[in-house]
Amino acid sequence: MKHTDSQRNVSEFILLGLSSVRNLQIFCFMFFLLCYVAILVGNLLILISIRCSALFNQPMYYFLSHLSSMYICYTSCMTPKLIGDLLTGRKMISYNDCMLQVFSMHFFGMIEIFILTVMAFDRCVAICKPLHYMIIMNRTRCNILVLTAWAGGAFHSFSQFSLIIWLPFCGSSEIDHYYCDIFPLLKVACVDTYIIGILVVANSGVVALVTFVLLFGSYIIILCTLRNHSAEGKRKALSTCGSHITVVILFLGPSIFAYLRPPTTFSEDKIFALFYTIIAPMFNPIIYTLRNTEMKKAVRKVWCQKIFFRTRT
Repeated sequence: MKHTDSQRNVSEFILLGLSSVRNLQIFCFMFFLLCYVAILVGNLLILISIRCSALFNQPMYYFLSHLSSMYICYTSCMTPKLIGDLLTGRKMISYNDCMLQVFSMHFFGMIEIFILTVMAFDRCVAICKPLHYMIIMNRTRCNILVLTAWAGGAFHSFSQFSLIIWLPFCGSSEIDHYYCDIFPLLKVACVDTYIIGILVVANSGVVALVTFVLLFGSYIIILCTLRNHSAEGKRKALSTCGSHITVVILFLGPSIFAYLRPPTTFSEDKIFALFYTIIAPMFNPIIYTLRNTEMKKAVRKVWCQKIFFRTRT
C-alpha cells in the first residue's frame, strides 16, 4: 500500500503518555529515572562481571551477558524519551523517530525472547544430559544460537515494520501510549487496518505464545528429570531455573496480553507495557545476582579486584 507525502501529512505524533496530571508526571519522572539508572547499572554490572571472570566460558552466563546487553539496548530505545517528556511536558515525536522506535523495540525485544528460549534449552541440556553438556553446548554452537537470535530479531522487526511503513497518517496524530507501538499507530491510520492488525497478532502474539509454551515445556522436562537428582542438586537447579522462570513471566506474560488478542487498544495496555519495557529489565540483575551464588562470587571478585588495583595505583 504505497502513499505519497501529501497523503501522509502527519510529520509528528503526540504521545499522550501515562498521565496528564503534572504532579503525577513529576513523580513518574523521578521513578522512571531511578528505574533507568538501575537498569543501566545493574545490567552493566552483570555484563562486565561475566566478561571479566571465568563465568564467561560457561554457556549459561555467556547467554546471560547477551541478555543483559539486550535489556540495555531495548529499554534505551524508549525510556530516555519517556523521562525527557515527563520532565519537559513536551510529548512530540517525529514520524521518522516513531518508525525507528517501532523497529528497534521489536528488534531487541525479539532477540531477548530468543535468548530466553536458548537459556531454557541450555538449562534443559545441563540437567538432562550433564555428561555431554559441554560437548553439546560448545562455544561454536553458543555463537550460532546467539547469531540465530539476532537473525530472528531482524526478520521479526522487518516484517512488523513493513506492515506499518506504508500506512498513511492524515488524521489524528495523538497516540494513546508513552512510546510508538504498532496497535496505537494502527488506530490513528487513515485506512482500514483490521487485516494488518490480524497479521501483527499472528506475528508477535503467536511468537510470544509459542515461545512461552516451549519454555513451559522445557521446565516440565527439567522438573521430571530432577526427581532422580540429590537434594543439593535439586536445590541448585531449582534456584537457577527459578530465576529464569521469573524473568520469563515478567517479560512474556504481559507481552502475550498485549499482542495475542484482537487488534485493538485498551487503557491498561500502558500499565502492562511497563512490565516488559522497564520492570523486567530492572529486575533482571536483582533476580540473577541475589539468587545465584556463582554470580555473587564473580561480582565480588571482579569489582573487589578493580577497587584494590585502583587504590594501589
